[in-house]
Amino acid sequence: MGESTVRQTLPFLYSPRQALAGEAERANPHAKATSFQPEVVAALEERFAAGVQAISLYAGEHSVYIDRSLIVDACRFLRDEQGFDFVSDMATVDRFTDEGRFEVVYNLVSIAGRKRLRLKVRVEESDPTVSSITGVYPAAEWHEREAWDMMGIHFAGHPDLRRVFMPEDFEYHPARKEFPTLGIPGSLPLPPLVNDGALQLDPFPRAHGELPKD
Repeated sequence: MGESTVRQTLPFLYSPRQALAGEAERANPHAKATSFQPEVVAALEERFAAGVQAISLYAGEHSVYIDRSLIVDACRFLRDEQGFDFVSDMATVDRFTDEGRFEVVYNLVSIAGRKRLRLKVRVEESDPTVSSITGVYPAAEWHEREAWDMMGIHFAGHPDLRRVFMPEDFEYHPARKEFPTLGIPGSLPLPPLVNDGALQLDPFPRAHGELPKD
């Protein structure tokens, strides 16, 4: 064995003029003013106090981590008192950690106020459940269904939490990091590779050394 390798974090410059490592941090000149919302963040902190778990400012964009038990109340507060009337997108993250494995990310927009804010909620692998925000933002219905389908996050109170892409009896959630990139042979019957052939159970048979028969 040779000398041990020292692991280093690769530098990532989010704009051509970002300060390099070791220099004083400065604002990103390419950041949009719509995503820099210190007043809204301060209002969230004042209303929910300890429920605001962390605040991140990166590339001029605010992200607020909030306790999952308060996500509906926080969304209602942002809609009714801060003018965030639309959920433009939702995403999920598999951090693949022992604690706080999953994140649910909400991108909220105030159309009239030209403001954007990102909320984040962390959930545990042992209980990947968070309350649905469809009662506040009806547009979240499909976003939450996709998050359930692909990541296995359950949204309590969702009016119709069905899968979007995978069959209802599919046993897995393909966006999780333990799901094999080449799929799980036998888990999902797929169309035949040749005319009049049988359904195939391996999504990538060639990758496993099996060639279709003429």
